[in-house]
This record gives sequence, structure tokens and C-alpha cells, in this order.
Amino acid sequence: MLKKITNRKNRFVVNERIAFLILPLILLPILFELFLNHINPSLFKTYHDGVLIANIIYIVIARFAILDTGIYIFSRSTFHIHLALMQIVLLYLEITVITIIYYAILFDILDVFSLFHLSAQLSPQNLQSIHDHSLITSIYISTVTFTTLGSGDWIPQTLPAMIAVVSEVVLGVVQGGVFVAILIYAHQNKEIK
Repeated sequence: MLKKITNRKNRFVVNERIAFLILPLILLPILFELFLNHINPSLFKTYHDGVLIANIIYIVIARFAILDTGIYIFSRSTFHIHLALMQIVLLYLEITVITIIYYAILFDILDVFSLFHLSAQLSPQNLQSIHDHSLITSIYISTVTFTTLGSGDWIPQTLPAMIAVVSEVVLGVVQGGVFVAILIYAHQNKEIK
């Protein structure tokens, strides 16, 4: 069964046109959770840690499947090198944005201020403004984490929050490395032909 699933010839996404359309579907589970959180927020408070860990596992598996599919698609691309490289850049930009949005929505659903502590000294007005815009705060934390910039002002308060940060950093680093590897492979592959 596992051999059948991992067989590259049996892939659902077999070209770059389909990949760009299917990638946003990764957000469906988190959007459904956002809807459920709106209906029943106490459910997410009760199972806070479990929801966080389950989402981390999901996004890590989904991301590695996407990266593997991306490598498969672009290693067989018949497009001119410049067009293929542009498609790789756009695909990876889309994967990056989707991952950042996924983690940001997850942090917002689970109350970003219970997951992270702001260690910076801010005026009461600025602090209130940050608390009033939890989704923007979540996007900021997700972006600086994924890009491994890490401002240092937002400190994870729980073990699951630490695991979330570690998983997002690993995804960001791995994606950067895979991106460079695919660019090099695509360039070398086109020179050989």
C-alpha cells in the first residue's frame, strides 16, 4: 500500500498548472477549524494542545508532500529554463505564503496571546493596539518565525507553542534549501539537454 502511494507515476498532481490551483486547498482544514472556533470556542480551549500538535503534524506532512511533488513536476518540465525557473519561484512563493497563513490562523484560533508572551517594553496604547489585532500579530509572529528572523520579542509560553515554532522554523529552513537545490538541478538539467 505504501509503495503504491509513494510511486511517482501515480501522482494526482502531475504538472505545474494543477499544482498552482491545488496548493490553496491545504488551507481547507484550518479554515474549517476557524469556522468551528467561531461556533464553539470552548472546544478549542478544552483541546488546545492536541489541536496545535495535530495541526503541526498535518502541515509538516502536507508541506513535504508538496515539496516532493514540486521536485517531481519541475524535474520533468519541458519549458525553457527561464520560464521553468520563474514557475519554481512562483510555486515556492505560494507555498511560503500558504504556510505562513496556516500557522498565523492556527495561532489566532488558539489565542496568540496565550501561546506567546511579548517581552518588549511598549506604551499602553501600543500594547492595546497589538491585543486588538490578534490576526495581524499572528501573521507577524508566523512570518518572523518561518523566515528564521526571530525578533526575540515573542517568546513561546507553552511546550506545544515551542514545538510549533520549531516546526515552522524547520519548514522554512528546509524549504530554502530545497528551493536552491531545485534551482541548481533545473539549471544543470537544462544545460545537459
